Amino acid sequence: MTMNRETLINSILAIALVAVPLIAMGMDEPFIITLATKVAIFAMAGVGLNLVLGFGGLVSFGHAAFFGIGGYAAGILASHALNYEPIMESPFLIEGTTQMIVIWIVALVVSALVALAIGAITLRTSGVYFIMITLAFAQMIYYFAISWPAYGGEDGLSIYVRNGFPGLNTLDPISFFALCAVMLGIVMLFSAVLIRSRFGLALQGARQNAQRMTAVGIAPFRIRLVAFVISAMITALAGALYADLNRFVSPTMLSWHMSGEIMIFVILGGVGRLFGPLAGAALYIILEHLLGGVWEFWQLPLGVLLLIVVLFARGGSVGVLAGERKHA
Repeated sequence: MTMNRETLINSILAIALVAVPLIAMGMDEPFIITLATKVAIFAMAGVGLNLVLGFGGLVSFGHAAFFGIGGYAAGILASHALNYEPIMESPFLIEGTTQMIVIWIVALVVSALVALAIGAITLRTSGVYFIMITLAFAQMIYYFAISWPAYGGEDGLSIYVRNGFPGLNTLDPISFFALCAVMLGIVMLFSAVLIRSRFGLALQGARQNAQRMTAVGIAPFRIRLVAFVISAMITALAGALYADLNRFVSPTMLSWHMSGEIMIFVILGGVGRLFGPLAGAALYIILEHLLGGVWEFWQLPLGVLLLIVVLFARGGSVGVLAGERKHA
């Protein structure tokens, strides 16, 4: 019965994500479409973190590093394309681009390489040490971005024209939302398949009892490292879309505040639940929109809500609505 209720809730969330922008388009309210687009992008970042946090038991406080890497990939490639300046001329020519598909590939590759290096070090630790080392790496990249004057430094980097996607007018709010929603759907489908695969079962087994997994011949370190890299790539893709949404990228995308926000999306919606990041991102954006314009301290009720979820609703908002109070 619970599973049926959760499936119904997930369906309502998916329908609402699509219906709200369509209604807003009919009412000529592009700002609401932009909010829905922001929800889809933040939910995608949450799906990335949820892969290692919810299913792998790894509390990473440095995922803003990958979110920012995706954003800077979009900003740097677009700026060089618009200025007609190559990124590199020797030993081989590398030029900028305004094509989203190319930008996404670059974001995925760079984030994977960075995550591989960070994960190879951090995953040899656990608990609070893992949390602090992932935070330390993210802060290192954050301060590097601040001290990088070629791409705006602390002031950030503007993307004057939103990058293009074949067959779409990405400057049209509803078209860009549709692109982000489709990408979110693909990422969530990929996550669902991955979690139900032998790899996903091994990852969850490593979370529950790493010693037992080692005893049956499965190396938890390798499983976690692959999951960490995949998680980083999903988060970087969200970062690239977020940079295009705002047509701006800055070091704030790399800050620990952003890591905290991504974690809030996952916790509010439900750790270890497929649609948890979507529910959490939607709650966050709704609270920010309704309270942010009228009260300077709108984060206070958000903090109270987060505290209630942590103490009394470990399954998050999706878990509560589904009739569960325990962690998935």
